[in-house]
Amino acid sequence: MKRFRFAALAGLFALSLTLSAQAATGPARARLDAFAQGLHALSGNFTQTLTDPTGKVQTSSGTLVLEAPRQFRWDTLTPNKQTIVADGSRVWLYDPDLEQVQVRKQDAEEAHSPLTVLTDLKQLDKDFTVSEQGAHDGLNWLRLTSTGSDAQFSYVDLGFDANGLARMQFKDQLGAVSDIRFSNWQRNPTIPPQDFNFTPPKGADVIGDLPELTTQPIKN
Repeated sequence: MKRFRFAALAGLFALSLTLSAQAATGPARARLDAFAQGLHALSGNFTQTLTDPTGKVQTSSGTLVLEAPRQFRWDTLTPNKQTIVADGSRVWLYDPDLEQVQVRKQDAEEAHSPLTVLTDLKQLDKDFTVSEQGAHDGLNWLRLTSTGSDAQFSYVDLGFDANGLARMQFKDQLGAVSDIRFSNWQRNPTIPPQDFNFTPPKGADVIGDLPELTTQPIKN
């Protein structure tokens, strides 16, 4: 369960956030607007450093793709493989080491994470309170702050360079801090539809809320 929790936080970033709207103006917002202009799909690479409340550090890397309005795929490749797919209806998490798939319904709030709203800035300004954080580490920063009492994150910071979104940092309510660095962005690539269609591998245990007419594979 712990591995699922951290992977879900890494992949979807802002599950079940309840946030209010407040637009920001400044250099970071200008870079966000330029990066998101005409954007409906995005692919790239990530490297994530996760520091838990005890100070233990975990590092992972992989690839991600997203497409408006609600589809998302996050593949961790190292040190352990793991896949998260949001298909617009459900969120699937597959852990090959555990031979386990966890699935649940994708609600409206988690469909509007800080990454997926890059393809819809009107949604960002509706769902997030946005404030300029100035420049540091060679980037201009925006902070997305929750005003909801049940939000899972204290904040989400987005760091922009001249080419667009370069880093994301967030802290959950338990004190775990993630720092994610992005690279090799491809704007509006052609994404095969099957990238967002997840079928549990044969032999995997499936736990959670399966779609109707879907049967759980029988474990060999």
